Amino acid sequence: MIENIEELRKEATQFNLSNLDECEKFRIYFLGSKGKLKDLFSLLKEVPADKKKEMGLALNSLKIELENIYQNANNIQNKDISQDNEIDWSRPGKKINLGSRHPIEIVKNEIISIFEGIGYSISDGPEIEDDFHNFTALNFPTNHPARDMQDTFFIEKGVNELALRTHTSSVQVRVMENTTPPIRTISPGRVYRNEAISARAHCFFHQIEGLYIDKEVSFADLKQNLLYFVQRFFGPKATIRLRPSYFPFTEPSAEVDVSCTICDAKGCNVCKNTGWLEILGCGMVDPNVLINCGINPEEYSGFAFGMGVERLTQLKYKVNDLRLYSENDIRFLSQFKSVI
Repeated sequence: MIENIEELRKEATQFNLSNLDECEKFRIYFLGSKGKLKDLFSLLKEVPADKKKEMGLALNSLKIELENIYQNANNIQNKDISQDNEIDWSRPGKKINLGSRHPIEIVKNEIISIFEGIGYSISDGPEIEDDFHNFTALNFPTNHPARDMQDTFFIEKGVNELALRTHTSSVQVRVMENTTPPIRTISPGRVYRNEAISARAHCFFHQIEGLYIDKEVSFADLKQNLLYFVQRFFGPKATIRLRPSYFPFTEPSAEVDVSCTICDAKGCNVCKNTGWLEILGCGMVDPNVLINCGINPEEYSGFAFGMGVERLTQLKYKVNDLRLYSENDIRFLSQFKSVI
Protein backbone atom coordinates (compact mmCIF):
# COMPACT_ATOMS: atom_id res chain seq x y z
CA MET A 1 0.00 0.00 0.00
CA ILE A 2 2.79 2.42 0.91
CA GLU A 3 4.53 1.55 -2.37
CA ASN A 4 1.36 2.41 -4.29
CA ILE A 5 1.10 5.77 -2.52
CA GLU A 6 4.69 6.64 -3.33
CA GLU A 7 4.31 5.61 -6.97
CA LEU A 8 1.24 7.83 -7.32
CA ARG A 9 3.02 10.75 -5.65
CA LYS A 10 5.98 10.35 -8.02
CA GLU A 11 3.69 10.16 -11.06
CA ALA A 12 1.89 13.31 -9.97
CA THR A 13 5.09 15.33 -9.54
CA GLN A 14 6.20 14.37 -13.06
CA PHE A 15 2.87 15.30 -14.69
CA ASN A 16 3.02 18.11 -17.32
CA LEU A 17 0.99 21.11 -16.08
CA SER A 18 1.93 23.66 -18.74
CA ASN A 19 -1.59 24.82 -19.58
CA LEU A 20 -5.18 24.74 -18.36
CA ASP A 21 -6.05 21.67 -20.44
CA GLU A 22 -3.27 19.71 -18.79
CA CYS A 23 -4.40 20.92 -15.36
CA GLU A 24 -7.89 19.61 -16.08
CA LYS A 25 -6.44 16.24 -17.21
CA PHE A 26 -4.47 16.11 -13.93
CA ARG A 27 -7.61 16.71 -11.89
CA ILE A 28 -9.58 14.00 -13.66
CA TYR A 29 -6.74 11.47 -13.68
CA PHE A 30 -5.75 11.83 -10.02
CA LEU A 31 -8.63 13.51 -8.18
CA GLY A 32 -11.69 12.61 -10.24
CA SER A 33 -14.51 10.31 -9.14
CA LYS A 34 -12.85 7.53 -11.13
CA GLY A 35 -9.29 8.71 -10.57
CA LYS A 36 -6.19 7.00 -9.18
CA LEU A 37 -6.63 8.43 -5.68
CA LYS A 38 -10.17 7.04 -5.50
CA ASP A 39 -8.80 3.60 -6.42
CA LEU A 40 -6.29 3.73 -3.56
CA PHE A 41 -8.99 4.69 -1.05
CA SER A 42 -11.03 1.70 -2.21
CA LEU A 43 -8.09 -0.59 -1.30
CA LEU A 44 -8.11 0.68 2.30
CA LYS A 45 -10.69 -1.95 3.25
CA GLU A 46 -8.15 -4.71 2.49
CA VAL A 47 -5.55 -3.27 4.88
CA PRO A 48 -5.23 -5.09 8.27
CA ALA A 49 -7.04 -3.36 11.11
CA ASP A 50 -3.88 -2.40 12.95
CA LYS A 51 -2.53 -0.65 9.79
CA LYS A 52 -5.73 1.17 8.71
CA LYS A 53 -5.06 4.33 10.71
CA GLU A 54 -1.53 4.66 9.34
CA MET A 55 -2.66 4.06 5.73
CA GLY A 56 -5.62 6.46 6.12
CA LEU A 57 -3.34 9.27 7.29
CA ALA A 58 -0.96 8.58 4.40
CA LEU A 59 -3.80 8.66 1.84
CA ASN A 60 -5.24 11.90 3.27
CA SER A 61 -1.78 13.45 3.15
CA LEU A 62 -1.42 12.40 -0.50
CA LYS A 63 -4.86 13.80 -1.31
CA ILE A 64 -3.96 17.19 0.17
CA GLU A 65 -0.66 17.18 -1.69
CA LEU A 66 -2.30 16.38 -5.05
CA GLU A 67 -4.97 19.03 -4.52
CA ASN A 68 -2.28 21.62 -3.77
CA ILE A 69 -0.36 20.68 -6.92
CA TYR A 70 -3.50 21.06 -9.02
CA GLN A 71 -4.62 24.31 -7.38
CA ASN A 72 -1.22 26.01 -7.65
CA ALA A 73 -0.79 25.06 -11.31
CA ASN A 74 -4.35 26.15 -12.14
CA ASN A 75 -3.89 29.53 -10.43
CA ILE A 76 -0.66 30.17 -12.32
CA GLN A 77 -2.24 29.40 -15.69
CA ASN A 78 -5.28 31.62 -14.97
CA LYS A 79 -3.03 34.46 -13.90
CA ASP A 80 -1.05 34.23 -17.15
CA ILE A 81 -4.27 34.38 -19.17
CA SER A 82 -5.58 37.39 -17.23
CA GLN A 83 -2.26 39.17 -17.76
CA ASP A 84 -2.46 38.46 -21.48
CA ASN A 85 -5.97 39.96 -21.57
CA GLU A 86 -5.23 42.88 -19.28
CA ILE A 87 -6.24 46.28 -20.71
CA ASP A 88 -3.42 48.66 -21.42
CA TRP A 89 -4.97 51.93 -20.24
CA SER A 90 -2.12 53.95 -21.76
CA ARG A 91 -3.08 52.95 -25.30
CA PRO A 92 -5.17 55.39 -27.40
CA GLY A 93 -8.87 54.60 -27.32
CA LYS A 94 -10.73 53.09 -30.25
CA LYS A 95 -12.75 55.47 -32.38
CA ILE A 96 -16.50 55.16 -31.78
CA ASN A 97 -18.52 55.51 -34.97
CA LEU A 98 -21.57 57.62 -34.22
CA GLY A 99 -24.82 56.98 -36.00
CA SER A 100 -26.50 59.79 -37.90
CA ARG A 101 -29.99 61.12 -38.34
CA HIS A 102 -31.45 61.12 -41.81
CA PRO A 103 -31.44 64.63 -43.34
CA ILE A 104 -35.22 64.43 -43.84
CA GLU A 105 -35.63 63.63 -40.15
CA ILE A 106 -33.32 66.48 -39.14
CA VAL A 107 -35.30 69.07 -41.11
CA LYS A 108 -38.68 67.61 -40.09
CA ASN A 109 -37.75 67.82 -36.40
CA GLU A 110 -36.54 71.40 -36.83
CA ILE A 111 -39.81 72.44 -38.48
CA ILE A 112 -41.87 70.73 -35.78
CA SER A 113 -39.83 72.42 -33.05
CA ILE A 114 -40.43 75.88 -34.56
CA PHE A 115 -44.20 75.45 -34.73
CA GLU A 116 -44.40 73.79 -31.30
CA GLY A 117 -42.79 76.94 -29.95
CA ILE A 118 -45.83 79.01 -30.98
CA GLY A 119 -48.46 76.63 -29.67
CA TYR A 120 -49.06 74.09 -32.46
CA SER A 121 -49.79 70.51 -31.44
CA ILE A 122 -48.75 67.43 -33.46
CA SER A 123 -51.42 65.32 -35.20
CA ASP A 124 -51.04 61.95 -36.87
CA GLY A 125 -53.30 59.79 -39.02
CA PRO A 126 -53.41 56.69 -41.25
CA GLU A 127 -51.45 56.50 -44.50
CA ILE A 128 -54.26 54.48 -46.10
CA GLU A 129 -57.26 56.79 -46.42
CA ASP A 130 -60.85 56.65 -47.65
CA ASP A 131 -62.20 58.95 -50.34
CA PHE A 132 -64.03 61.23 -47.90
CA HIS A 133 -61.00 62.19 -45.79
CA ASN A 134 -58.55 62.33 -48.70
CA PHE A 135 -60.74 64.14 -51.26
CA THR A 136 -64.43 64.81 -50.62
CA ALA A 137 -64.14 66.60 -47.26
CA LEU A 138 -61.41 68.79 -48.75
CA ASN A 139 -63.72 70.10 -51.49
CA PHE A 140 -62.16 68.12 -54.37
CA PRO A 141 -64.67 67.91 -57.25
CA THR A 142 -65.55 64.41 -58.45
CA ASN A 143 -63.75 65.09 -61.74
CA HIS A 144 -60.59 66.55 -60.17
CA PRO A 145 -57.36 65.21 -61.77
CA ALA A 146 -56.00 64.18 -58.35
CA ARG A 147 -58.65 61.46 -58.20
CA ASP A 148 -57.37 59.91 -61.40
CA MET A 149 -55.20 56.79 -61.35
CA GLN A 150 -52.34 58.82 -62.86
CA ASP A 151 -51.97 60.77 -59.60
CA THR A 152 -53.19 58.46 -56.83
CA PHE A 153 -52.28 54.95 -55.70
CA PHE A 154 -55.70 53.36 -55.27
CA ILE A 155 -55.93 50.24 -53.11
CA GLU A 156 -59.64 49.56 -53.42
CA LYS A 157 -62.07 51.14 -55.86
CA GLY A 158 -65.84 51.31 -55.46
CA VAL A 159 -68.13 52.33 -52.63
CA ASN A 160 -65.46 52.02 -49.91
CA GLU A 161 -62.69 53.53 -51.99
CA LEU A 162 -59.26 53.38 -50.33
CA ALA A 163 -55.99 54.93 -51.46
CA LEU A 164 -52.57 55.86 -50.16
CA ARG A 165 -53.01 59.41 -48.91
CA THR A 166 -51.85 62.08 -51.33
CA HIS A 167 -51.39 64.73 -48.62
CA THR A 168 -51.52 65.01 -44.84
CA SER A 169 -54.56 67.29 -45.15
CA SER A 170 -56.56 64.12 -44.46
CA VAL A 171 -55.20 64.25 -40.90
CA GLN A 172 -56.52 67.79 -40.56
CA VAL A 173 -59.99 66.59 -41.58
CA ARG A 174 -59.91 63.98 -38.82
CA VAL A 175 -58.80 66.61 -36.30
CA MET A 176 -61.62 68.98 -37.29
CA GLU A 177 -64.17 66.15 -37.09
CA ASN A 178 -63.18 65.26 -33.55
CA THR A 179 -62.08 68.57 -32.01
CA THR A 180 -64.01 71.67 -31.01
CA PRO A 181 -62.19 74.89 -32.07
CA PRO A 182 -59.86 76.54 -31.36
CA ILE A 183 -57.58 74.18 -33.29
CA ARG A 184 -53.88 74.81 -33.83
CA THR A 185 -52.05 71.76 -35.16
CA ILE A 186 -49.46 70.54 -37.67
CA SER A 187 -49.54 67.14 -39.39
CA PRO A 188 -46.16 65.72 -40.42
CA GLY A 189 -46.07 62.50 -42.40
CA ARG A 190 -45.30 60.57 -45.55
CA VAL A 191 -47.55 60.91 -48.61
CA TYR A 192 -47.75 59.14 -51.97
CA ARG A 193 -48.22 60.25 -55.57
CA ASN A 194 -48.24 58.10 -58.69
CA GLU A 195 -45.30 59.84 -60.36
CA ALA A 196 -42.23 58.67 -62.25
CA ILE A 197 -39.12 58.67 -60.05
CA SER A 198 -36.47 61.18 -61.09
CA ALA A 199 -34.07 63.68 -59.59
CA ARG A 200 -36.95 66.15 -59.16
CA ALA A 201 -39.87 63.82 -58.28
CA HIS A 202 -40.60 60.66 -56.32
CA CYS A 203 -43.56 58.37 -55.70
CA PHE A 204 -43.41 59.13 -51.98
CA PHE A 205 -42.26 62.17 -50.05
CA HIS A 206 -42.87 63.97 -46.75
CA GLN A 207 -45.17 66.86 -45.91
CA ILE A 208 -45.90 69.03 -42.91
CA GLU A 209 -49.29 70.74 -43.06
CA GLY A 210 -50.59 73.26 -40.58
CA LEU A 211 -54.11 74.25 -39.53
CA TYR A 212 -55.45 77.04 -37.34
CA ILE A 213 -59.19 77.35 -36.69
CA ASP A 214 -60.65 79.95 -34.31
CA LYS A 215 -62.91 82.96 -34.23
CA GLU A 216 -61.86 85.95 -36.35
CA VAL A 217 -58.78 84.34 -37.88
CA SER A 218 -57.51 86.45 -40.78
CA PHE A 219 -55.09 86.20 -43.69
CA ALA A 220 -52.81 88.57 -41.78
CA ASP A 221 -52.52 85.92 -39.04
CA LEU A 222 -51.48 83.39 -41.67
CA LYS A 223 -48.82 85.69 -43.10
CA GLN A 224 -47.43 86.47 -39.65
CA ASN A 225 -47.16 82.77 -38.74
CA LEU A 226 -45.36 81.96 -42.00
CA LEU A 227 -42.98 84.92 -41.70
CA TYR A 228 -42.08 83.81 -38.18
CA PHE A 229 -41.38 80.27 -39.43
CA VAL A 230 -39.27 81.43 -42.39
CA GLN A 231 -37.10 83.71 -40.27
CA ARG A 232 -36.55 80.98 -37.68
CA PHE A 233 -35.69 78.40 -40.34
CA PHE A 234 -33.74 80.49 -42.89
CA GLY A 235 -32.47 83.31 -40.67
CA PRO A 236 -33.69 86.74 -39.54
CA LYS A 237 -32.90 88.39 -42.91
CA ALA A 238 -35.29 86.11 -44.84
CA THR A 239 -38.43 87.65 -46.29
CA ILE A 240 -41.49 86.15 -47.97
CA ARG A 241 -43.85 87.02 -50.78
CA LEU A 242 -47.27 85.55 -51.50
CA ARG A 243 -48.55 84.91 -55.02
CA PRO A 244 -52.22 84.15 -55.80
CA SER A 245 -52.86 80.46 -56.47
CA TYR A 246 -55.62 77.85 -56.34
CA PHE A 247 -56.25 74.88 -54.01
CA PRO A 248 -59.66 73.17 -53.68
CA PHE A 249 -59.63 73.38 -49.88
CA THR A 250 -58.59 77.04 -49.39
CA GLU A 251 -60.00 80.35 -50.63
CA PRO A 252 -58.21 82.66 -51.14
CA SER A 253 -55.05 80.61 -51.79
CA ALA A 254 -51.41 81.57 -52.25
CA GLU A 255 -47.99 80.20 -53.07
CA VAL A 256 -45.27 81.35 -50.67
CA ASP A 257 -41.76 82.23 -51.83
CA VAL A 258 -38.77 82.93 -49.61
CA SER A 259 -35.90 85.23 -50.52
CA CYS A 260 -33.04 83.12 -51.82
CA THR A 261 -30.59 82.51 -48.99
CA ILE A 262 -27.89 81.31 -51.37
CA CYS A 263 -27.47 84.58 -53.27
CA ASP A 264 -29.11 86.94 -50.75
CA ALA A 265 -31.96 87.47 -53.24
CA LYS A 266 -29.57 88.88 -55.87
CA GLY A 267 -30.22 86.08 -58.37
CA CYS A 268 -28.45 82.78 -58.99
CA ASN A 269 -28.97 79.50 -60.84
CA VAL A 270 -30.78 77.97 -57.85
CA CYS A 271 -33.49 80.65 -57.79
CA LYS A 272 -33.30 81.02 -61.60
CA ASN A 273 -32.07 84.58 -61.17
CA THR A 274 -35.37 85.69 -59.61
CA GLY A 275 -34.11 86.03 -56.04
CA TRP A 276 -37.05 83.93 -54.81
CA LEU A 277 -37.60 80.25 -53.98
CA GLU A 278 -41.04 78.62 -53.73
CA ILE A 279 -41.42 76.72 -50.44
CA LEU A 280 -45.12 76.12 -49.65
CA GLY A 281 -48.78 76.68 -50.42
CA CYS A 282 -51.37 78.19 -48.09
CA GLY A 283 -54.74 79.89 -47.83
CA MET A 284 -57.86 80.47 -45.77
CA VAL A 285 -59.84 77.29 -45.15
CA ASP A 286 -62.75 77.07 -47.58
CA PRO A 287 -66.14 77.33 -45.78
CA ASN A 288 -67.24 74.11 -47.54
CA VAL A 289 -64.40 72.24 -45.82
CA LEU A 290 -65.52 73.56 -42.43
CA ILE A 291 -69.10 72.46 -43.13
CA ASN A 292 -67.94 68.99 -44.25
CA CYS A 293 -66.09 68.62 -40.94
CA GLY A 294 -68.97 69.82 -38.77
CA ILE A 295 -67.68 73.34 -38.01
CA ASN A 296 -69.88 76.40 -38.43
CA PRO A 297 -68.19 78.79 -40.93
CA GLU A 298 -70.38 81.65 -39.69
CA GLU A 299 -68.69 81.38 -36.29
CA TYR A 300 -65.20 80.13 -37.12
CA SER A 301 -62.59 80.78 -39.77
CA GLY A 302 -59.07 79.50 -40.22
CA PHE A 303 -56.03 79.09 -42.38
CA ALA A 304 -54.02 76.11 -43.62
CA PHE A 305 -50.58 75.68 -45.12
CA GLY A 306 -48.47 72.80 -46.39
CA MET A 307 -44.81 72.33 -47.20
CA GLY A 308 -42.66 69.54 -48.63
CA VAL A 309 -39.90 68.48 -46.24
CA GLU A 310 -37.69 67.33 -49.14
CA ARG A 311 -37.94 70.80 -50.67
CA LEU A 312 -36.76 72.50 -47.49
CA THR A 313 -34.07 69.85 -47.00
CA GLN A 314 -32.86 70.56 -50.53
CA LEU A 315 -32.55 74.26 -49.71
CA LYS A 316 -30.85 73.59 -46.38
CA TYR A 317 -28.27 71.07 -47.58
CA LYS A 318 -28.22 71.90 -51.33
CA VAL A 319 -29.00 68.31 -52.33
CA ASN A 320 -30.70 68.44 -55.73
CA ASP A 321 -31.44 64.73 -56.35
CA LEU A 322 -34.51 63.48 -54.46
CA ARG A 323 -33.51 59.86 -55.05
CA LEU A 324 -30.56 60.20 -52.67
CA TYR A 325 -32.90 60.51 -49.70
CA SER A 326 -34.28 56.98 -50.11
CA GLU A 327 -31.33 54.99 -51.49
CA ASN A 328 -29.66 54.35 -48.09
CA ASP A 329 -26.22 55.11 -49.51
CA ILE A 330 -23.93 55.22 -46.47
CA ARG A 331 -21.60 57.65 -48.27
CA PHE A 332 -24.44 60.15 -48.53
CA LEU A 333 -25.94 59.60 -45.07
CA SER A 334 -22.58 59.73 -43.25
CA GLN A 335 -22.25 63.40 -44.19
CA PHE A 336 -24.85 64.12 -41.49
CA LYS A 337 -23.19 62.09 -38.72
CA SER A 338 -22.14 65.21 -36.80
CA VAL A 339 -25.78 66.19 -36.36
CA ILE A 340 -27.19 64.68 -33.13
